[in-house]
Amino acid sequence: MKLRHLPLRLGAGAYILNSGLDKLSASDDAASGYHGMAAGAFPVFKDVDPKTFTTVLAGTEVALGASLLVPVLPRTVVAAGFTAFSAGLVGLYLRTPSLHRGPGDYRPNADGIGVAKDVIMLGAAASYLLDALGSKAKKSAKKASKKASKALHH
Repeated sequence: MKLRHLPLRLGAGAYILNSGLDKLSASDDAASGYHGMAAGAFPVFKDVDPKTFTTVLAGTEVALGASLLVPVLPRTVVAAGFTAFSAGLVGLYLRTPSLHRGPGDYRPNADGIGVAKDVIMLGAAASYLLDALGSKAKKSAKKASKKASKALHH
């Protein structure tokens, strides 16, 4: 793990892990709230039981948070998961008009501030993913160059 990634991984990992752990013990009312918001933005979730939805969401958050905190999985996989998760949250925000100031104005109202801040998380996640992909490409290019150089000298 690169030292420059440590603040991002610790901050985002702890935040996401905590969110997931809180949802594991969500009441039926809280589960209905999470489900209702998600189903309103993404109709594919309408027929999923609210408690089941919340349990799966919690598990996803726990797994993502832990993978950011404990560098076991490949960085590119973690960065891709982090980016996809963050993009889903931004999608939820964009598809929920009650969080915006008004028709055609996507700036957050008072209710939307808590979700709109996920744009920052998406930016951080995408930066992390681009860095991971760039490092991987650089390693591959270096390896190919070494191999080509070795072949030329034989």
